[in-house]
Amino acid sequence: MNFDDVAAAAGKLQDGGMPVTIDTVRDALGGGSASAISRHLADWRAAKDKPAEPPRAELPQNLVADLARWAQQFAEEAGSGTRAELARHEEELESLREAGDALEAERNALQAQRDELATARDDALATLAERDEEIERLNAELRNARQVAMEALVGKAKDQLAIEGKDAQLAELRAQIEKNVTQTAALSDARLAAEMELVGAKTARDSLEAENKDLRAQIAALRKR
Repeated sequence: MNFDDVAAAAGKLQDGGMPVTIDTVRDALGGGSASAISRHLADWRAAKDKPAEPPRAELPQNLVADLARWAQQFAEEAGSGTRAELARHEEELESLREAGDALEAERNALQAQRDELATARDDALATLAERDEEIERLNAELRNARQVAMEALVGKAKDQLAIEGKDAQLAELRAQIEKNVTQTAALSDARLAAEMELVGAKTARDSLEAENKDLRAQIAALRKR
């Protein structure tokens, strides 16, 4: 988009009785930068609104000179208001151009900031997802560790109960052995005192010794376990 495009669009709008503004020119062009259109439109207005030179008069030289001076003065006085208005418009347009440039710069800065925030948000979401996965993995490991510890405690408790049961059996067998030994000793003493009961005492002693032997075998078997 250049000056010729803006001037052509502005001329068409003016010929059609339409207001010539930045928005109407941009609509006629189908888009474009507001600041660029404003600059070209100001140049178009300045070129279009130049005061025309006074016409030459075929009069006596002195009269021509006087008329020329008068015409020049009149043109300057008549155009002073237009030039002042144009100058004022130029100042306003320049202010608008500066404001437009500032707004575009601010918009670009905001766009860049928004892009940075979007990138930071995506990074934060990715980091959060990684942390969620890490937490889930640690929870799974903790559950497994608890399960292993529980199984170990149960196994230890079972072993302790088995040991306690074996100790109780050994104590009972020891008590039986001591009882049998005592009975065997009593029978031996009774044999010396009662020869008549020798056969019965011997049989009882043998039975007790056999029982004692079985008990010792049971103790040995329990110890091997």
